[in-house]
Amino acid sequence: MVKDQEFLEKKASYCISLAKKLGATESSVIVNNSVSETVNFRNKKLDESNRSDDLGISITTYIGKKKSSISSSNLLDDNLNILIEKCVETTKNTPEDEFNSLPDKDLLAREVKDLNLYDDTHIENDQKIDYLKKLESAASNDKKIINTESSFTQNKSNFILANTEGFCAGYKTSSFTASSVTVAKDEKSMERDYEYSNKCFFKDLEDSEELGTQAADQTIRKLSPKKIGSEKIAIIFDKRIAKGILNTFASAISSSAISRGTSFLKDKVNQKIFSNSINVLDKPDILKGLGSRNFDREGVKTDTLKLVEQGVLKHYLVDTYNGKKLNLKSNGRYGGTSNLYFENGKISFKDLLNSKSKSLYITETIGHGTNIVTGDYSVGATGFLVENGEFKYPINEITIAGNFRDLFQHITLANDLEFKYATNSPTMMIEGMVVAGK
Repeated sequence: MVKDQEFLEKKASYCISLAKKLGATESSVIVNNSVSETVNFRNKKLDESNRSDDLGISITTYIGKKKSSISSSNLLDDNLNILIEKCVETTKNTPEDEFNSLPDKDLLAREVKDLNLYDDTHIENDQKIDYLKKLESAASNDKKIINTESSFTQNKSNFILANTEGFCAGYKTSSFTASSVTVAKDEKSMERDYEYSNKCFFKDLEDSEELGTQAADQTIRKLSPKKIGSEKIAIIFDKRIAKGILNTFASAISSSAISRGTSFLKDKVNQKIFSNSINVLDKPDILKGLGSRNFDREGVKTDTLKLVEQGVLKHYLVDTYNGKKLNLKSNGRYGGTSNLYFENGKISFKDLLNSKSKSLYITETIGHGTNIVTGDYSVGATGFLVENGEFKYPINEITIAGNFRDLFQHITLANDLEFKYATNSPTMMIEGMVVAGK
């Protein structure tokens, strides 16, 4: 079981009080505890089972505009005494930075809503093993599958964030994750694919047999891929790949990148960066949302942000330090987004496939070919050739490329949005991308 709030609050209060006595003008503390249990299978046999119990503390002290931080996994009072003393002494010898400070008091969260993020259900190892046996059996059903790996992880966490402005709050979260990785082989190729399910509540986790079957089917359909030539063509991104485009967008509008001048979206607020049909939201209060939270890691309240409205960029993701550099108030995005998503488009998945006589449907990208300074995008990819709405055959060994300044303007979204991850996108089509093939 994770430590209760009372224990974590007691440790946080002790550190805040001691830091003040030792000369800190301001301080903040995060105390967290997480307990994780994992069972792994390989080829229908138990591979390993492990459990971890992590307890840690992170302390930040300020003396005027000087700041330093220190962390430890030892929460005994004797160690905390040494830790805080070192942190305060380090702060005294740190150069001043005019932007160092705690968040403005009026921005701190005043209440912690119950977002239904914690399931106290405990899944015993026997239950995890039974789940994975069924998953592995379903994943291995076809003779083309020659290798399977699967895992089940249960994680329970609790934390407290406190600072000298009087803020002290935290809450429990839980997650249950099951994954299946399969390898298939025929006379022409060997392919690999995966599927996974991640939920706050165990009862919402995908059925084990369904998960294994999906992983196997997605792998088998990739067998005997063909090569294609180079051309400009419409690219359709599977939802789990499309969300990566959204993650890149989030990185490009982070206040840290903007303040450093290392983003192609610098100075683009209130300018049109997508087509008129595109809306992007970051919504932290979705019940059972994988990215849901009441406040960020500074204690600043997180409200829903419409980051893009009818193609126009409305906000950056602002934290306290970089916000002061940009003369902007924090909007509770220290550490990034919460539940980030494109709003649904107006076209069905089927009609999206049929909208072009020929397109490529991408199911996997390879490499990290994104440059948020220039907006350039170039990655290896595999997927399927689509003609007149029909999947013709798998393709591999291609590179897809473009620049996000142009790509964002040519996005069409289907109406098949699902909230399976913390970042979510409907199926996405981008017209006129460059494909380098054989």
